[in-house]
Formats: sequence, structure tokens, C-alpha cells
Amino acid sequence: MKLATQIRPISYLKAHASEIVRDLAQSGPSMVITQSGEAKAVLQDIHSYEQTQETLALLKVLALGQQELAEGKVVPLAEGIAGIKRRAKARNRTAK
Repeated sequence: MKLATQIRPISYLKAHASEIVRDLAQSGPSMVITQSGEAKAVLQDIHSYEQTQETLALLKVLALGQQELAEGKVVPLAEGIAGIKRRAKARNRTAK
């Protein structure tokens, strides 16, 4: 994505808001809005925003997993499955 072609001053946003929203929905690229020549905001269509949020959520899960690995907060798979089965059996006994 080349943001350099999608840089507009805030005055353009004010004058062309409906056109910008329509274009973002159709073509999808983000648009950088400047104020006094400095980038201040990024506009993007809702689909791109939702994809970005989902990607960030997945990256956070991966980062947490890596942190737990580094801290040694892991158990071998077979041990984890055995523990789950033990808890399930205990719940079944107390539910009867």
C-alpha cells in the first residue's frame, strides 16, 4: 500500500467527506489526513479496519504464547490432555 498517493489536507476531508467515504468503501486504501503539513490521522474503510483489528488480536495471542514459553509456563501435550481428562472425570462424578 502506497500511502504517499493518498495524503490529503484536512480541508480536503472537510470539502469531500462523502466522496472520500465512497472511495474508501470501493477501493479500500487508507488515506492520511494532514494538518499544517503534518500527518494527523488515517482513514480507512471498515473492512480493512476489521481485518487490522483481527490481525492485531492474533499477534497479541502469539506474543502471549511466546512469553509463556520463555517463562516456562508450558506442559507437554500428553500431560495437558491427561489433566483435562482427569478434571472431566472429576466433574462427571460430582454431577451425578
